[in-house]
Amino acid sequence: MKLEQIIAELDVGSVAGSRDIEIEGIAYDSRRVRSGYLFVAVHGHQVDGTQFITDAVANGAAAVVSENKLDLGVGCAHVQVPCARRALAEIATVYYGDPSRMLDVIGITGTNGKTTTAHMIRDLLRAAGRKPGMIGTVAYEIGERIIPASRTTPEAPEIHSMFQQMKETGCDSVVMEVSSHALALQRVHGINFKIGVFTNLTQDHLDFHGDIESYFKVKAGFFQGLEKAVVNIDDPWGRQLADRQGMLAYGFDEQATVRASKASVSESGCRFRVDSPWNTVQVRLQLLGRFNIHNALAAFAAGGLLGIDPQLMAKALAEIQRIPGRLELIPNRKKKKVFVDYAHTDDALKNVLGTLREITKGRLVVVFGCGGNRDRGKRLLMGRVAAELADYSIITSDNPRGEEPAVIASNIVDGFASEDRYEIILDRYKAIAEGIAIIGRHDVLLVAGKGHETFQEFNDTTVPFDDRETVRELIG
Repeated sequence: MKLEQIIAELDVGSVAGSRDIEIEGIAYDSRRVRSGYLFVAVHGHQVDGTQFITDAVANGAAAVVSENKLDLGVGCAHVQVPCARRALAEIATVYYGDPSRMLDVIGITGTNGKTTTAHMIRDLLRAAGRKPGMIGTVAYEIGERIIPASRTTPEAPEIHSMFQQMKETGCDSVVMEVSSHALALQRVHGINFKIGVFTNLTQDHLDFHGDIESYFKVKAGFFQGLEKAVVNIDDPWGRQLADRQGMLAYGFDEQATVRASKASVSESGCRFRVDSPWNTVQVRLQLLGRFNIHNALAAFAAGGLLGIDPQLMAKALAEIQRIPGRLELIPNRKKKKVFVDYAHTDDALKNVLGTLREITKGRLVVVFGCGGNRDRGKRLLMGRVAAELADYSIITSDNPRGEEPAVIASNIVDGFASEDRYEIILDRYKAIAEGIAIIGRHDVLLVAGKGHETFQEFNDTTVPFDDRETVRELIG
């Protein structure tokens, strides 16, 4: 595609060099630049892309887009724009032919529940005879291809490239998790979302957003201009959003348009009634926890807006047996009850421990930690939740990254009032081993924080680590 075509609709300050050059690809990482590529120098959270313009040109860039005015000389054009991140999204949209216009894109945002809700909506679409792709925390699904996810919401070029591939492989829809980082960094700018879903908002990512109000503002911005959206009215931030936007509300609240009632939660799952504009149906879930009723309601509301039959949705929801790393019971011959969950916020940990408390006849033990170089404020809060809801806690490393694991653990310990309710084992493998060793026949162990993840991050090193595989190995 010619550079002229790509930048035709951009807010351009100036252009130096030829607009007639052929562009062979788009990159925002100079190491991925090849001959004929367009390099967009974006400001990252830690790195400024303008520092790598020389490297991009050396690697064969035919054109560079940046916010500063440059003259790169003969052979490399330069386009100045007011916002490189917005430009990256707009360039990707044009270069890949705006594929979101040819797909029904359902975007799900919120602190917790995005992954489970996304899997549920995907399964509802499949039950209705649709062919959905998926972009989310666990994996990217493109037709029959399943690619392990590198991040919840990729950068714009990856998103539109996957959209294009989905269309080519026969997909007619996409279920997509939308993170707050993606919204703030304009990765999803320009995507044609058919439906937006809001699950909830609790403290997380405040190291990035600064405060909870700014975090909410970013989430709320996603819904501006959407024709169809559903929101959890039982969540206080969701209620505020519903009041502002006039969305389709779901929840247990009497004002909910898609409303759950007569709910019962047991060791085998959940049962509840759904009243909606499309019909009243009884729903049975094999998934544990009252929070999964909210996830199912979100999926049901989105499915209803897409015209899927309520009875068909109820049947499809009943067939879902597990979501990877989401309150996932690890089967074993010793019949020990060990669950692995992604819970890495105080609200998520509260929901999961509260659910397990209802089915635990003996002691409830939890192994957990908190990520390094992330929102430090939630560490004490997670400690408080564990102290309140678990009988015993083993505090360990999560993804410590550049922080000392012992410092992170001490921040968590601040949430405990009694020293006899916890111990610290920083080696995650040994911590899980200890948790398995101390539980008896009627006890339950929760290993929380990493869920589906297959790695652990230490400073600048990433090592293989899978909680689920570790549990299987240790139990034997």
